Amino acid sequence: MRVLDASAIIYAWDNYPPAQFPGLWGWLASELKTHELAMPVVALEEVGHKLPECAQWLKNAEALKLPMSEAVVMTAMAIKQAIGVLNDQYHPKGVDENDLFIIAAAKVHGAELITNEARQFGAQAEARKYKIPAVCDMPAVGVSSLNFLEYIQKSQQVFG
Repeated sequence: MRVLDASAIIYAWDNYPPAQFPGLWGWLASELKTHELAMPVVALEEVGHKLPECAQWLKNAEALKLPMSEAVVMTAMAIKQAIGVLNDQYHPKGVDENDLFIIAAAKVHGAELITNEARQFGAQAEARKYKIPAVCDMPAVGVSSLNFLEYIQKSQQVFG
């Protein structure tokens, strides 16, 4: 299973419109129905706020909704501590609470995370400034991540 972040599905929706790329969206629907892809509830809520029509498509595709279980919450708290966030003082350039829940859901389910948050190059002076891919790469987190295009390329699917 792979876990889909809101940024990845929003990127796909914006850059590969379903009307113009029906083969891609048919394949994604199949991946969702067979639970090869899943979405944490908080990611689905983000999509609903930003692109209601995409959220409806996800609902129609029967996307597996990963709940915020006790294991996910506890894992998110451990990641929060690892990046040095105290008293919910997240850095505006780094991950936020929802991001930590999404990363934690991937970790708890032993899944790869698909996110379109930018990779950061060079050392960040402060872990609180890390975006999702950098947090995933931390030894304390250890979640594999890739962006939407890398996901398509890795699948080796051909859309005609």
